Amino acid sequence: MDYYGQRLATASSDRSIRIFETVPGQPEKFLAELKGHEGPVWQVSWAPPKFGSLLASCSYDGSVIVWKEQDGKWIKAKLYKGHEGSVNAVSWAPVEFGLQLACAGSDGKISVLSYNEADASWNEASWTAHQIGCNSVNWCPSFSASILSEQQPPQEEVLRLASGGCDNLVKIWKQSADGWTVEETLAGHSDWVRDVSWAPSLGLPMSILVSCSQDRQVLIWRNASINKNGSWSKSLLTPEPFADTLWRVQFSPNGSLLAVAGGDNKVSMWRETPQGDWQCLNSLDQSQL
Repeated sequence: MDYYGQRLATASSDRSIRIFETVPGQPEKFLAELKGHEGPVWQVSWAPPKFGSLLASCSYDGSVIVWKEQDGKWIKAKLYKGHEGSVNAVSWAPVEFGLQLACAGSDGKISVLSYNEADASWNEASWTAHQIGCNSVNWCPSFSASILSEQQPPQEEVLRLASGGCDNLVKIWKQSADGWTVEETLAGHSDWVRDVSWAPSLGLPMSILVSCSQDRQVLIWRNASINKNGSWSKSLLTPEPFADTLWRVQFSPNGSLLAVAGGDNKVSMWRETPQGDWQCLNSLDQSQL
């Protein structure tokens, strides 16, 4: 879904991307089909609306495409082929950090594409993140509200990424003058990490990161003060493993709900209680979605 919940973009193994209009109370309306990849399309992601109608897609063919809606048509604003193998995930940076796209590849690399408005060009940076392969990447939210809540003068924020790999690890990456470097390596899963998701910043000086894995577990990672080099703690979402491999985890925009999607075709919704436990609200199979 886009930011306003009015359009839906889908990625498919038929190599196409489709866009639908979704108006509450009305049937979905087909708007466009985008073709440009030569392999299955694994993921699509809408850019923040401040930058216009932009949609990123990644594919098994090793490419990333940034699509732009212009005069009612969709064009390729950027084609990136910097990975040697499947590109498994794409993630746009929070709007506060400008137009930046992170990509995760089976070659073990993360790449970041940054748009330079002055000359309408794209800067490209990449590095090896996981030796066996990188399955997911997600940006740390802006903590500007947290900084203000502590009554400190505004300061330039550090850009961070989280990644999950085939080495069973979650890694936190930090941008500095020397480029992107690993800030923390989080070990806790016993199989490939399939997805990572950062909780939205709600004005509190703390960070919550969630990961899911082939080991059928979801881990909740917490850092009481990430901007002050705090330490990470971990806990299990459920004592017992899920029924099948877990593929995706995603927080709702306000951070109140966590969705978990598994290989058993079920999506479960979770909410944290005031006591710090996680409660399952429902479990939907594919036929109910």
